[in-house]
Amino acid sequence: MKMGRKTKTVAIYARVSTDRQKVDMQLHELRQFAARSGWNIYKEYIDQNYSGGNTKRPAFTAMMDAARKRKFDLLLVWKLDRLSRSLKDLIITLDDLGACGIDFVSYDNNLDTSTPTGKLVFQIVGAVAEFEKDIIRERVVAGLAVARSKGKRLGRPPIPQDVYDRAAKMRSEGLSYRSIVKVLGIDEGTIRKKAHKKLHAAKTGSRAAAFN
Repeated sequence: MKMGRKTKTVAIYARVSTDRQKVDMQLHELRQFAARSGWNIYKEYIDQNYSGGNTKRPAFTAMMDAARKRKFDLLLVWKLDRLSRSLKDLIITLDDLGACGIDFVSYDNNLDTSTPTGKLVFQIVGAVAEFEKDIIRERVVAGLAVARSKGKRLGRPPIPQDVYDRAAKMRSEGLSYRSIVKVLGIDEGTIRKKAHKKLHAAKTGSRAAAFN
């Protein structure tokens, strides 16, 4: 007896950025496409009023959890930017799906990672993203080298000693670190770090010495 091909199970993901936008058009197109392809729809994941730059979207998170559990075979979206507006996040998401054995189809972009052409396009997009990242990294390194050669100080400017002195005085008067940083407008961690580095001086009873 000849075994038939297994029918694919597809998850549909749709997203809109505002309350005024509707996902109805996306869902209508995707449902019809799934039906024409002979796929069974496992579930529809919808994020309403979420930006594509936000990876903490509830439906997106639930969809990725289901993908890791192999609840479906294929993820279907209307356009690539519905999944993410960040190329980096998009590549990471598609990599994660691929690692789970989940294929990906972007309806409007004609991208299907289950086909040889789709795999090639995805690899090219990933290579371009990696190339762009390397160029940015090289520019940053080169910029830092030029700045150092010109004697420029990199990073945050140092906090003047008189600010530490004021902090020490306020601390000796019983003020908390939180109150001190609010008054002086500096980072609480910086003050605490300075104090801890000179803890041996503080143990002698000289709180002011802890900030010198």
